[in-house]
Amino acid sequence: MSQQSQLALLGKKRFLPFFLTQFLGAFNDNIYKNALLLMVAFAAAESLPFNSDLFINLAAGLFILPFFLFSSAAGQICDKYEKSMIIRRVKLLEIVIMAVASGFIITQNYLVLLALLFLMGTQSAFFGPVKYAIIPQHLHDDELIGGNALVEMGTFVAILAGTLGAGILIEQPDAHIWVACSVVLFAILGYLVCRFIPTAQAAAPDLKMNWNLFQQSLIMIRETRSNDSVHKSIIAISWFWALGAAYLTQLPNLASEILKGSPQVVSIMLAVFTIGVAAGSLFCGRLSKGSVEPGIVPIGALGLSLFGIDLYFAITPATTADLLSINAFIENSENLRVLLDLGMIGFFGGLFIVPLYAMVQQRTPENRRAQAIAALNVQNSLYMVGSAVFGMVFLGVLELSIEQFFLTLGVLNLLVCALIFRRVPEFIERFMIRFVKKSPVTDHQK
Repeated sequence: MSQQSQLALLGKKRFLPFFLTQFLGAFNDNIYKNALLLMVAFAAAESLPFNSDLFINLAAGLFILPFFLFSSAAGQICDKYEKSMIIRRVKLLEIVIMAVASGFIITQNYLVLLALLFLMGTQSAFFGPVKYAIIPQHLHDDELIGGNALVEMGTFVAILAGTLGAGILIEQPDAHIWVACSVVLFAILGYLVCRFIPTAQAAAPDLKMNWNLFQQSLIMIRETRSNDSVHKSIIAISWFWALGAAYLTQLPNLASEILKGSPQVVSIMLAVFTIGVAAGSLFCGRLSKGSVEPGIVPIGALGLSLFGIDLYFAITPATTADLLSINAFIENSENLRVLLDLGMIGFFGGLFIVPLYAMVQQRTPENRRAQAIAALNVQNSLYMVGSAVFGMVFLGVLELSIEQFFLTLGVLNLLVCALIFRRVPEFIERFMIRFVKKSPVTDHQK
């Protein structure tokens, strides 16, 4: 699929309403979550139920927890019932949660807002499986990779826009009112747009629900192992999210403590990384030429490691005691190299992840597709928690440097991907056929 035809999906009624729905959902999630964290960071200590460090870490955990608890139920519901109806109900739930939250944002009741963050995570956990399961029902096979590329691009741009938007809102006079009105407004917009999503019939209407959610999670994960390429694709996707979380978590400390950058420098770093992912996702759609191409994954994996390792050599601790403005920061060519590495890590991350999502969608039976995505979400959450624990041990317990942390991530990525490619030789075989030998692609090879 060409770049032009890929973007042409945004003009299709079978894709645009869904794209806008998921964009607005991710955007609103990040407006709410980051505005809450910023309010806590600047709140008086006596107004908080406990200290800010505990609050921030608890907030991150409460947003992820629903993916552990409810993904198994969400996957079953998505396979059992018509998908556009599920989306409408999830978006209605978002309106209710944000309407309640708006009152407590204005009164600054942080304990209730923390509980509502858990509910926002819950509605996101129910949206996750339907988000990826509906794409193959509305797109043709040659549009699948382009659709996934646009969804990944939109998701990361929404995360960036929501994060930056929260910062802008917090700086306004009467910031709490601005935030309260914004989260309700975008929830309503998301619901209005989702009403135009075409019907996507139930894939397994006779499915019997298993409400033992822990048991069902294990069943879903075990079922993904019946297809080794799907199973390893899920592991690779989860690894990417763990890797991305590890990089993004350390950006504020890298900018402020080592490079002596101002808060605006952190925003620039986040923007460069996110734009890189968006660009890589779109380029993947162009590179694949309409086919789900596993051969692109090794390119993404190699780029992730090369620029991750180069980041170790690019970081030069600043000697100034004062925080640098954006202009002062970018005047240093070594800092430009850091930004380039972050952008290219994001770019090759986009190349890495888009074919993997498409492979999971294409190679999972339709009647179990949503449950496979739910299993993926459970594993994503586990890997991201593991990433956070690894970072705490590496940087806190062992007291190693952030530069060494990034170097370790680059090397670990090579090892993890080598193990995956060894178990599923198709990734390397397709890379050789498509990009080295230049053999024509046959239906059998697809």
